[in-house]
Amino acid sequence: MRNTAKLTTALLAAGALTFGLTACGSEDSTSAGSSDTSGPLVVAASPVPHAEILNYVKDNLAKKAGLDLEVKEFTDYVTPNTATEDGSVDANYFQNQPYLDDFNKKNGTHIVPVVTVHLEPLGLYSHKVKSADALKSGATIAVPNDSVNEARALKLLDANGIITLKDGVGNDATPADIAKNPKNLKFKELEAAQTPRSLDDVDAAVINGNYAIEADLSPAKDALVLESATDNPYGNFLAVKDGNEDDPRVKKLAKLLTSDEVKKFIEDKYDGSVIPSF
Repeated sequence: MRNTAKLTTALLAAGALTFGLTACGSEDSTSAGSSDTSGPLVVAASPVPHAEILNYVKDNLAKKAGLDLEVKEFTDYVTPNTATEDGSVDANYFQNQPYLDDFNKKNGTHIVPVVTVHLEPLGLYSHKVKSADALKSGATIAVPNDSVNEARALKLLDANGIITLKDGVGNDATPADIAKNPKNLKFKELEAAQTPRSLDDVDAAVINGNYAIEADLSPAKDALVLESATDNPYGNFLAVKDGNEDDPRVKKLAKLLTSDEVKKFIEDKYDGSVIPSF
């Protein structure tokens, strides 16, 4: 049985309050969240595939390496970073570099990557059509509403000729940056976690890999179009608060997450829907 701890609403609220107090206090905001390295390493993670990968490490590799690992699952893309910032957890594993850069800038946090582990290709899915070409004029496409993932979704559509973005558009692209929209597609902005649930209500949805897998979608088989893994900047990594990179527990976990055993686990379990990045 998986021994994965899940935060209650009360704990989440307490963590958010602590974060707010920390941000407003007189303490140096760039100092490490915790100097105690004697206890278990507590890592915040999205349930799939991040927590699954961490639990594989916990159940099969951690004891031999002398690592006491505790995994806490979160279903949103905000709390893992705020909890890492305020010291409620020691590290997190759920995000990519463009998302982290945007999050740190907007929230004044000081989270840094430690090691990149895998890529979850972003995909376009539908319950109503079998191919992107079959999308009708005026079709509605659900996209994640956070700025980085929305831009990533639009770039996926652009790369596959569904829309054309204006030249030079980067990680801040929105539907307003679409230069050509031959099918007059409409866009419905939703929290990333809600996009799989929207498939019965929209014509198609761009869904992050972890949420697609949770919804029993296979990115490698079910996506109408799928992000290329070549030169992809969206690899997911283990991250900590700036200053905690040298925590010996973090170093042990980083080594285990990039081991041959974990690579094989990812390849066998996810069959191309999650791709090792090491």
